[in-house]
Amino acid sequence: QVQLVESGGGLVQPGGSLRLSCVASGSIASIAAMRWYRQAPGKQRELVAVIGSGGDTNYLDSVKGRFTISRDNAKNTVSLQMNSLKPDETAVYYCNADIRTTGGWRYSNIWGQGTQVTVSS
Repeated sequence: QVQLVESGGGLVQPGGSLRLSCVASGSIASIAAMRWYRQAPGKQRELVAVIGSGGDTNYLDSVKGRFTISRDNAKNTVSLQMNSLKPDETAVYYCNADIRTTGGWRYSNIWGQGTQVTVSS
């Protein structure tokens, strides 16, 4: 059984910063891409940032220059540093990853349970 657990969400004022973390646990052989999504109330879930196993990154246009995704392959973690947060970025943020389990031959797409980020004064 493999799972992703997020942490670091909370309430922050507009213009503030938060750092989200996600750790993968279980019988993990390897992790390919790791991603952060978010879903605001009444809106579709959207991809915020992705990082490949080699460290290549890609971002949603609206967060470029403010958000930074990083990963620690030795610890099976991915983080999202969010700066200059805006009220319309209030959402549940989800960790997502493609994980191959020990003894397995294919990658499965795994989701975390999500962490709430609220940007408000």
